[in-house]
Amino acid sequence: MQTLFRGRHFITLQDYTNEEIETMLDVSFDLKRKFAMGIDTPYLLHKTIFLMFFEQSTRTRNSMEAGIAQLGGHANYLDTSTMQISHGESAKDTGVILSRFGHGIACRNCFWGIGNKYLMEMAKYSSVPIMNLQCDLYHPMQALADIMTIKEKFKDTNKLKVSIIWAYATSHKKPISVPVSQVLLFPRFGMDVTLAYPKGYELPDWVIEKAKKYAEQYKGSVKITHDMEEAYRDADVVIPKNWGSWVTNPSKDVVDNLLESNKHWKCTEDMMRLTSKDSIYMHALPADRNNEVEDSVIDGPHSVVYDEAENRLHTAKAVMTLLMGGK
Repeated sequence: MQTLFRGRHFITLQDYTNEEIETMLDVSFDLKRKFAMGIDTPYLLHKTIFLMFFEQSTRTRNSMEAGIAQLGGHANYLDTSTMQISHGESAKDTGVILSRFGHGIACRNCFWGIGNKYLMEMAKYSSVPIMNLQCDLYHPMQALADIMTIKEKFKDTNKLKVSIIWAYATSHKKPISVPVSQVLLFPRFGMDVTLAYPKGYELPDWVIEKAKKYAEQYKGSVKITHDMEEAYRDADVVIPKNWGSWVTNPSKDVVDNLLESNKHWKCTEDMMRLTSKDSIYMHALPADRNNEVEDSVIDGPHSVVYDEAENRLHTAKAVMTLLMGGK
């Protein structure tokens, strides 16, 4: 078990070893058990974290706010449109000042080509941990909750067949950060990962190259297909979720010809019948119901989306405890 976390930033799980991620998961499971038993966990008494959101949030905001309260601390929720950021204040100045006011800064900034750079700039100057609540490239909080959920359901992740599948949605042009974080993390735990999407929805080349290196190192595998049925066939875990065509088309338009030509990329009962007998359906939520997935699937026996969403609380508490803990 690794213990050297205090004061570190949490921008991508690539910055943490497998042993360190296992420690985060151990702490998450311990906090989940204590939450179930009603045992107080006052590990961050009187600590303050600033939660900066450039976009809307439900699970991420509330898992952080509830989490820090359950740890004995306090969250300041900051809608960045009401901050001096909206008048041009720099990431450096914001990071320096907020870090002098409290003990941690967490930020969501998903603007393509901007978000990760913004977080890295804050991290360069902040004297307290910067935590990524989702940027244009990574969503480490979600990926950590996802692997926690998979471990709960299957225990052994080696050679587990996991399919990350693009799905049709019209709600907004979604970031690539969830599938990127998943495809970079899962092979590190020995999973056989299939990434499936229609042509035009590629992830960055460097992501695939790095994922394949992880697979080789940790005895997993990474396969890309443009055949939706192939991805579902015999899969133990399916994660059908939309992401935008940011890599091939940085336009902010939500609906275009490419999207509309792929309406059939949908998680249906017929698709789920192709999966293994005890397969699970996962989604980071919010799901674009009846576009990405049929109600009968997301509300059906294979779905673990609410367990997955609850685990966002426990993993958020673990990350904050490890990074912000101590005197």
